[in-house]
Order: sequence, then structure tokens, then C-alpha cells
Amino acid sequence: MNPQLHRELWTSWASLLRSYAAAHGLNSTQHAVVEVSEDKITVRHGIHWMAFTEGALQYEDGTTLPFRLTEHGTAVVESNEEEMDHAAERLAREMMQA
Repeated sequence: MNPQLHRELWTSWASLLRSYAAAHGLNSTQHAVVEVSEDKITVRHGIHWMAFTEGALQYEDGTTLPFRLTEHGTAVVESNEEEMDHAAERLAREMMQA
């Protein structure tokens, strides 16, 4: 993938995670924090966290799953491919309901 396209998708992914985590946190006493760097995005909510790199999604319990963004604007977790916004909403909801 073109590095410029990857950077744009990475920024969009972080923005989607931030938006959906904020939306799911509206009725919570704790808010999610999204930390973004060039090579890692970490979403924290209470004791729970998930971290994304170019090739993996890792959870606080040590589980690591294959992860990647595609040039078509989808996110692939393990072998499940979804539109980026659908994947971000699902992952944020699952983490914040844990």
C-alpha cells in the first residue's frame, strides 16, 4: 500500500475509534482515551485496552489477532473484513461493554 494512503487510512481509523468510543461512553462514568502515534493506536477504558499496529490487534488479556487496513477502506480483523466505520463501532462497543 502507498505510504501516503496508509497514513490517511490510519488517521481515519483513529478518528473513527475516537468517535465511537466517545459515543459509547456517553452513559458511562468513565470515558475512553485514544492514544495515537505513527505506528500504534491504543484505546483505553478503565482497566480495558486494545492496541492496533499495522499488522495486529492486541488486548489487555494478551490476545493478539491479525489486523490490517485495506486500500479499499475496510478493516480486517482475523479473516473478517468490514467497512472501517462498522469495525470501529463494533470494536469500541465490545471493549466498552466488557
